[in-house]
Formats: sequence, structure tokens, C-alpha cells
Amino acid sequence: MTDARRSMLKNALALGLFAVLCVGLVAVVHQLTQARIEEAQRDARGRMLLDLLPAGSYDNHPLDAPVAVFDPKLLGKSQPASGFVARQGARATAVIIPATAPDGYSGAIELLVGVSAEGRLLGVRVVAHKETPGLGDKIELGKSNWLHGFDGRSLNDPDDAGWKVKKDGGQFDQFAGATITPRAVVKATHKALQYFDAHKAELLAPASGGESHE
Repeated sequence: MTDARRSMLKNALALGLFAVLCVGLVAVVHQLTQARIEEAQRDARGRMLLDLLPAGSYDNHPLDAPVAVFDPKLLGKSQPASGFVARQGARATAVIIPATAPDGYSGAIELLVGVSAEGRLLGVRVVAHKETPGLGDKIELGKSNWLHGFDGRSLNDPDDAGWKVKKDGGQFDQFAGATITPRAVVKATHKALQYFDAHKAELLAPASGGESHE
């Protein structure tokens, strides 16, 4: 083998090794970054979840009391997910139900829907969305108080006809220039209440042992 060919082979091996190291480094950085992002999302979701529960309405740790929820038609999710149950002693006082509004303007809108044991909405929070800044993002509490329009509502308050935006003859406000986004959230929230009504026996089942976890 000539010196020129040896030199070319060495250079090729060096470049190959460098490429492998770069790919490995990028993969490690991506994995670490993704883990941090997922952890931050879990923390934010946990804060939102607890924010939906009135102070003094539970003595357990709701994040440690998951309950399986699944209904693609009513919850908009193709896979089972975890809801969370707030309790006082063995008695369930509220359930937080994850729901997806698949028909947002820019894609799916992920929600947490808090429902009291009596079937009243404790609140709705948006976990993730891709709606248009300045228009559809008014579904964020930091941008407007629109979500508070759900507080205290129930499956029968309003009736089925009222569970729409005002443009469609319902009772909920829409945004100027952005009707699709609030329409999707109203629809998904109404369906989450329907899910609660259909499954409240298992969602509100007493905890075994009747112990609180203060």
C-alpha cells in the first residue's frame, strides 16, 4: 500500500470516528434535553392539577391516586390515560380528567378538566396547544380569563344546546377572529363531563381501607 493510500485511509477512519462521536454526542444531548423537557412538563401539569382543587377539599395526594380513563370518542385520546382522584378519607371529592380537543385551529389542544363529586366543573386548564399567538392563545389563563367561564358549570348547566359558543347559539364566548379554538375547547369540556357522568361510579369509588394521607 502506498503512502498516499495509507494517508487517505487514515483520514477516512478519522472522519468516520469523528462522525460517530458527533452523532453519539448529539444523541446524548437530545436525550438529556428531552428528559428535562418532560420533567418540566410533568411539574407544570402537576401544578395545574392541584390548582384546580379547592383548598381543604382533599387530604390525600391526588398525584399519587391515578385512575385509568379511556374513551376515544369522549376524551379524544387513542390510548388510555391517567386521571387523578382527590379524597377526604375514603370519599372521593373530585376527579381531574385529561381530555384532548382534536379540532383546534392549529392541532390538538390538551386539557385538564376538574369535576367535583357532584358533577360541577372546578375548572379547565390548557396543558398544551399550538394555537395562534394573539388569537387562539386566549385559552391560556395567563392571556385571558376565558377559561373561568367554565367554573361551576355542569352537564345540565347549560343544557346540550347551550354547550356551544355564542356564534353557534350556545352560552360561551368566542374570541374575535378566532372561533374555532374556543369551539373546540367547549366541545371537549362538554364531552369530558359526559365521560364523568357515564363513569362516575368507578371514578368516585371509595378508597380501600378508608385512610387519609395527610
